[in-house]
Amino acid sequence: MKVRIPILAAILAVSATARAEVSLPAVFSDDMVLQRGAKVPVWGWATPGEEVSVSFAGQTQKTKADDKGDWKVSLDALIEHGEPTDLVVTGKNTLTVKQVLVGEVWVCSGQSNMQLTVSEAADAQKEIADAKFPQIRMFNVERISAMAPQKDTKGKWLACDPANTPQFSAVAYFFGRKLHQDLKVPVGLINTCWGGTRAEAWTSREALEQLPAAKAMLTDWEQQLKTFDPAKAKAEFDQKQAAWTDATQKINAANAQLPPGQPQAKLPPAPRPVEEPSKTPHYPSVLYNQMIAPIIPYAIKGAIWYQGESNQRRAVQYQELLPTMINDWRSRWGSEFPFYIVQLAGFGNGHPAAAEAGVADTWAELQEAQMLTAITLTHCGVAVANDIGDEGNIHPKNKQEVGRRLALWALAKDYGRLELEYSGPIYKSSKVEGKKVRVQFTHAKGLKTRDGGELQHFQIAGADQKWVWGKAKIEGNEVVVWSDQVAKPVGVRYAWAAWAPKANLINGAGLPASCFRTDEFLLSTLGVVSPFAENATAKK
Repeated sequence: MKVRIPILAAILAVSATARAEVSLPAVFSDDMVLQRGAKVPVWGWATPGEEVSVSFAGQTQKTKADDKGDWKVSLDALIEHGEPTDLVVTGKNTLTVKQVLVGEVWVCSGQSNMQLTVSEAADAQKEIADAKFPQIRMFNVERISAMAPQKDTKGKWLACDPANTPQFSAVAYFFGRKLHQDLKVPVGLINTCWGGTRAEAWTSREALEQLPAAKAMLTDWEQQLKTFDPAKAKAEFDQKQAAWTDATQKINAANAQLPPGQPQAKLPPAPRPVEEPSKTPHYPSVLYNQMIAPIIPYAIKGAIWYQGESNQRRAVQYQELLPTMINDWRSRWGSEFPFYIVQLAGFGNGHPAAAEAGVADTWAELQEAQMLTAITLTHCGVAVANDIGDEGNIHPKNKQEVGRRLALWALAKDYGRLELEYSGPIYKSSKVEGKKVRVQFTHAKGLKTRDGGELQHFQIAGADQKWVWGKAKIEGNEVVVWSDQVAKPVGVRYAWAAWAPKANLINGAGLPASCFRTDEFLLSTLGVVSPFAENATAKK
C-alpha cells in the first residue's frame, strides 16, 4: 500500500491540474477576427468557481466559472483595427491567442457549392498567386456530425496567402475579398459547410420538432435508426457490388469488341454502401449539433448560404425548412443578423435544355422557395446565379461573380453603400389585360435583355394549365407577355427550368432576373416531406 499511495496521489494531482486549466473553444485561436462595433462574447471552461479574466485591446472583463465549469464574458464594442493584437485569458493558467484582428465576421455555410475551393474555381492559379490579403482570415470547421449538440468543434483560422487560400471556400473568399477591398477593414470568414447535405441537418432538433412539415421526415429517420442492421446492410451492399462488377466486366468486354469509332456502352453507376443513420451527415440536426452550435454565440455580422441542390425534390417543404433554419440560428445567436442566399445556378440536372413549355421542374421550384424565403423574412436577400451555371456540372466554376453578387447585398444593405444596385429584377405583381399579362418587378430600373435581342423563356397558360412559349416585350420597367394560342391567360412563368440559357432579362446594372411564376397552380413537389419518399415520387 505504501507503494501505491504516491502513485494514486500523482494521478489525482495530474487530473486536478487538467481540470484546473482554463480552456477555449477552437474558434478562439491564433489569427482569428473579432466583430467590430458590437459586444463580443468570449467563453470557455475552467474549474467550477475559478476566477477568469479576459484582456484585449485595453480592456479586461472578469467572471467565475459556474458549477459546471462554463464561463463567459462579453468585451465591450471593439473598434476596427488591422494591427494584430493578443487576446489573453487568465485563470490558474494563462492562454494567449495571437495575431487577433477586429473587423467584419461572416458565417459561410451550405453544401458542395460553398465547399468548392479556390483551387477548383475558375482562374485558380491566378487567384491563388494574387491571394495576398493578410487581413482576410478563414476558419474552416472540420466536417463532423453529432447526434447531440456539442460544445466545441475542430478547425483553425488561416490567413489569406498563396499557401492557405487554395483550401478556402471560393464563394466565401470572393465574398470576403470584395468586402475587404471596399471597406478597407479586416474580414473573418467562418466556413462551415458539407457537400451533399440538406437543410434539415443544419437545423436544431427543437426547431424541427415545432415544424409540422418536418414530422414525417423525423419519424422516418427515427425508424431508420431503430431498424438499421449493419450486417444486413453490408450483405446487401456486397451483393450489389458483385452484380455491378459482373455487369461492368461484361460491358467492358463488349466495348472492346466494337469497331473503332463506334460509341461504347456506358457503365452503370457503382453502388454506394448504406450509411449508418447515426453517422450520416444527412440525419436531421447532426450538422447543427457539431458544426453550428459550437460557434454560437461568436459575434458575427451575418451569414451567407449556398445550399438547396439536395432538397430540390422537396422544394415546397423547403419553403418552410429554410426559414425555420434561419430563424433558429437567429434565435440562438440572439440577433436578427442579415442572411444572404445564393439561388441555385443554372444546371442541366440530367435533362436537356427546356424545349417544351409546362414541364415540371424541381430545380425551379427550389429556386422559387429560396426567393420566397428572402422576400418573406427580414434582412434576407438572394444572389441570382441562373446565368452563370454549367449545363453539365452542378459545381459551376465562376464563383467570383457569385461572391461579388453576395457582397453587393451586404455592401448596400449593411454597410451604407446605398448607391449600389444589389439585386436583379424580382417579380412583384402581375395584371391580366385582355389577352396579355403585364408583369411588374422591383429592382427594374433599366430593364433590358442581356444580348440585345428579344426576351426569351417566357411561357404563358390559361386556366387549363396548358403552357406554351409566349412572346414578351419590355415596356418601361414592366414586361408584357402574350401568345396567340392563349385567349384568356391566367399565369406567366419565366426561366422556369433548371437549365434556361436563353433567359435574358436583366436590369440596368446587368444583374439577372430570378425565375418566377405568377400562377398558383400546384407544384410537383407538393406533399413530398421526407427524403425516403423522394425516389418514389420522382418515378411517377
